Amino acid sequence: MSRVVVVGSGIAGLTAALRAHTLGHDVTVVTKSSSVASGSTPYAQGGIAAALFPDDSVEAHVADTLRAGAGLNVRDAVEALCSDGPDRVRELIARGAAFDRDGDTLARGLEAAHSSARVLHAGGDATGAELERALVAAVTAARIPVVGGAFLRDVIVEDGRAAGVSLWADGEALTIDADAVVLATGGWGQLYAHTTNPSVATGDGVAAAWRAGAMLADLEFTQFHPTALYAGDGAGAAADAGAGAFLVSEAVRGEGAVLRNAAGERFMLDVHPDAELAPRDIVARGIAVEMAAQGGRPVMLDATALGAEFLARRFPTIDAASRAAGHDWARGPLPVTPAAHYAMGGVATDTEGRTSVPGLFAVGEVACTGAHGGNRLASNSLLEGLVFAHRAAGAIDAPWAEPPAWTQRAGRVEADAATRAAGSPHPVLRAFDRDRLRALMWEAAGVHRDGARLAAAAAELAATAMPDVEAGATSGEDANLLTLARLVVAAALSREESRGAHFRSDFPLTGSGEPAHTVLLPQPTRLEVPAAC
Repeated sequence: MSRVVVVGSGIAGLTAALRAHTLGHDVTVVTKSSSVASGSTPYAQGGIAAALFPDDSVEAHVADTLRAGAGLNVRDAVEALCSDGPDRVRELIARGAAFDRDGDTLARGLEAAHSSARVLHAGGDATGAELERALVAAVTAARIPVVGGAFLRDVIVEDGRAAGVSLWADGEALTIDADAVVLATGGWGQLYAHTTNPSVATGDGVAAAWRAGAMLADLEFTQFHPTALYAGDGAGAAADAGAGAFLVSEAVRGEGAVLRNAAGERFMLDVHPDAELAPRDIVARGIAVEMAAQGGRPVMLDATALGAEFLARRFPTIDAASRAAGHDWARGPLPVTPAAHYAMGGVATDTEGRTSVPGLFAVGEVACTGAHGGNRLASNSLLEGLVFAHRAAGAIDAPWAEPPAWTQRAGRVEADAATRAAGSPHPVLRAFDRDRLRALMWEAAGVHRDGARLAAAAAELAATAMPDVEAGATSGEDANLLTLARLVVAAALSREESRGAHFRSDFPLTGSGEPAHTVLLPQPTRLEVPAAC
């Protein structure tokens, strides 16, 4: 039996905790919020994809995932995701997760870039909330200890191996010793001024893993959701104080809603053969271009053809939120805009969640398994958390694999001068300001990027004073955001092409050579050294 600490309480963290507990390990869950039901999972609307139906197949799900991933998927990870997915979903059902049904069978929907209707929903558009409810109930029933209101300061490393975590809990320093640490802390959406992510998504696990000496991969790939509800002075309207911009699920477009510009024209027909059902990066960029052409005004999501009764029944959460924001979407279109939504990059892992630091696992959005490649397929995120958390828990006592094999397939490449500037010594010219950092990242490393703006952002970030991660939770979050901002910009500068969710107007074409992952090797005192593989 091993002592295991799981940091994070979304679908990945709770799945890992339950699996590890079932295998006989001594498990403790640590969560940043006061409530265990926290993070991005409860806000997930779109659903969970799995090849559960006779007219679908694992092979088709694999093919769709590879097609969306822009040539950067790690095939072993994709096959693990899609082949394990059906059994993991059945286990959720056995735990009491109430998916929507069509009579006696599971109801299913079609979403962007899927070749088959394989996406399950719960409560119409409240899938994440229902899955979180079922998992929290299971953790409570299993009497797994939960430490709430605890901010991850750092991963403790002793003799080259993860040995526990240091936390801020109720304003006090707390240490939990462990034989294995499982990071399930989610992504870094709060790097951006406009995001669908909740306020806790400050990249704490990724930054802590970096400080612990773990490899990071593909940080330049952030997925921008095409349709967040526009609020006039920001990217979207939040459903509650802890949430980000309110996301209008692409399942709405899957049911037939269309995007129109200020003139009422369906502009996506001229952008991609799949129009509104094109991959998310293409739709997001199409919207951004259209908004620029109409002076920054939002585009409109027109679902009026679906009817009031259908919209209220199929999308009750969106229906309530749109009405609360003053919109009757059954009578008129909703104003929408892109917002940072999901990080494809993160802590590099193998298919068992193992990082390059022995004893340290990463699962869910904090991890980069390579399953998503350069652009995540819709409704694969909940599935990834479920599948790889289950795998990681099963590998806790297994021999350690050094390091994730897919990161070793090519040697280093020398970073250019602009990339090196992200971490090279600069005089400190400005104090840290979170709002300024988020605005800078949106402007320079958002939907549209170019080398000049990225280089200027790198210089400004390098000249910004690093907050003290030891000074408390807020300062620690600020330190993590600045660290990740430097790394994301460095990775974006090093990729001189456009691929998947990473678009550079100065390199608008996809490179013709073998697609390469960007791997940031562990360099605790320097943030500028990327390698490609």
